Amino acid sequence: MTGMAGAEGAHGVVHNHTFDELQPGQRAELHRTLAMDDIKAFAAVSGDVNPAHLDAAWAETTRFHGVIAHGMWAGALVSSLLGTEFPGAGTIYLEQNLRFHRPVRVGDALVVSVTVLDKDPATRNVRLDCAVVNQVGEQVVSGQALVKAPSQKISRPRLAAPTLHLFDPEARLAAWVAAQRPAQPARCAVVHPCDASSLRAAVQAAAAGLVQPVLLGPAARLQALADSLELTLAGCTLVDQPHSHAAAQAAVALAARGEVDLLCKGSLSTEELMLAVLAEPALATGRRLSHVARFEVPAYGRPLLVTDAAVNIRPDLAAKADILRNAIDLAQALGVACPRVAVLSAVETVTPRIASTLDAAALCKMADRGQIRGAVVDGPLAFDNAISMEAAGLKDLHGPVAGQADVLLAPDLEAGHLLSQQLEYLAGAASCGVVLGARVPVALALRTGAASALLASMALAGRALAASTSGG
Repeated sequence: MTGMAGAEGAHGVVHNHTFDELQPGQRAELHRTLAMDDIKAFAAVSGDVNPAHLDAAWAETTRFHGVIAHGMWAGALVSSLLGTEFPGAGTIYLEQNLRFHRPVRVGDALVVSVTVLDKDPATRNVRLDCAVVNQVGEQVVSGQALVKAPSQKISRPRLAAPTLHLFDPEARLAAWVAAQRPAQPARCAVVHPCDASSLRAAVQAAAAGLVQPVLLGPAARLQALADSLELTLAGCTLVDQPHSHAAAQAAVALAARGEVDLLCKGSLSTEELMLAVLAEPALATGRRLSHVARFEVPAYGRPLLVTDAAVNIRPDLAAKADILRNAIDLAQALGVACPRVAVLSAVETVTPRIASTLDAAALCKMADRGQIRGAVVDGPLAFDNAISMEAAGLKDLHGPVAGQADVLLAPDLEAGHLLSQQLEYLAGAASCGVVLGARVPVALALRTGAASALLASMALAGRALAASTSGG
């Protein structure tokens, strides 16, 4: 007798096979195709992060010439068949031996089978032959299992396994950064990179071909730091400046003369760098400076822009209009032709008791009349109904932005910064950021101490620069 795993549970009920029902030669099987997510999930659960399973570049150098599944992943399929289907519920695993004949690769379609060899009435033990065969009929795994079969018939509702979401925001951000390499790297003044993360980010950006770094700071201190980190500054230009204030002024002067295309915040304060930018008339555009952060959020299906969490403390309506225009420009530079913008407040109804709801309503009217172009703008929206279709539905919000925002405009810096920190530290998001509104973009990461965030911020600034110079 041969059974297909899952057939008995087609109507939402699973049935086991008792010891008395099992006969030598009786067989069951299941089918499974290996996906890369299966390998990642098994690594996450087991803790086995052998590079043969996860590092494609290194795996190519092995005798298998590519990523392969963990051997025990196939063994787990045998366990699944025994415990869930045949004999099924009530089965107690006693012994298992397995022999691994050949690797399993992504895309391999496996047939896993178990066949009753013999049974012992005195103990209710059943010995089964176990086999895993790939799509071309090659044996992958063989072995035998010894189980204690159930004595009573069990019929239970088929339970859905918990959904496992595999998402590595840092890896996704790194992949995005790798795709941003320009044909000609921009010249980037990295201002006072006197900590490990900013100096490492500058060196990595040079090595990746993202920018041509110009490091402004105390030369001896920067060289000593590079030596301690075992970094080479060969790909960077070093401009000796005695302290952070002088470095900021010198960097802004280089930008004003067109000698650099980008600025990047190092280990000085945001305020110190922004005051230097604002003090240089040649960098003014007539638009308000504002920060836009780009987030990769595990629970959200698209990159999310948040503004402003770093520059404008209590923006008025005119400032918010410019903050919004800057964010729209960046979203379009990132390939979102008509971004959905949610103007955030504590509630989604307009009330004179909450000033941010009035600003939100005014910004929406400005967008309706063409004073703000290039986006669909809706607000006020609370955070939940801006990013959750379910939450939006509960409030009967069915507009084009509700539940699917590309851009979140915070009511003030406090709210924006708190939101950004929550996304980073509670939601596990990875971010980068840029200040727009000046003649040169300024790479500015919200997360301090993370070289990857600053590296990505340089890539983001480069993307904004490329869009502005191409007119797109």
